[in-house]
Amino acid sequence: MKKKIIFATGNQDKMKEIRMILSDLDVEIISMKEAGIAADIKEDGTTFEENAVIKAKAVAAFTDAIVIADDSGLEIDYLNKEPGIYSARYMGEDTSYEVKNRNLLERLEGVEKEKRTARFVCAIAAVLPDQEVIVKRETIEGYIGYEPAGENGFGYDPIFYVDEYNCSTAQLPPDKKNELSHRGKALRAMRDALRGKCL
Repeated sequence: MKKKIIFATGNQDKMKEIRMILSDLDVEIISMKEAGIAADIKEDGTTFEENAVIKAKAVAAFTDAIVIADDSGLEIDYLNKEPGIYSARYMGEDTSYEVKNRNLLERLEGVEKEKRTARFVCAIAAVLPDQEVIVKRETIEGYIGYEPAGENGFGYDPIFYVDEYNCSTAQLPPDKKNELSHRGKALRAMRDALRGKCL
């Protein structure tokens, strides 16, 4: 029987990305929703790492499978690293990213490019069947552009630009985005750690 990894998310865009990045692992990767787990997760950590561990442990309480959770977000230096760990809940959980992105662009109006530095951060936590916890953290550095662009990403991707390619992460082809992104790098680091342990 194929080994299972349950990912503590209900976000289908994220699941698509995760399955692409981990496609060379011989495991079945399913979301907590697909696993029928409805854990009530209270993300009250003060760092990305803490929140990732909280999520993974909450779901691991329902299963013997390997559970992985990520907590990721956008840090904008000029805005004191906002929205940071509140990226998903910034301006309210039901607020569309179109509105969130527009708000951030307005708050940066008139700020020159040198001061628009930002990064995406991703912390990934895995809880193994023996309850061992592994945590990996990766980032991608960039800057906040002047207007949203691109259709390939989700969340804050349309306003996050990468100097090297002179475009937003939503304008990158999916395979290139996964190669460069905070989540891609963190998932590959986690994949290598799991390979040495239990896969």
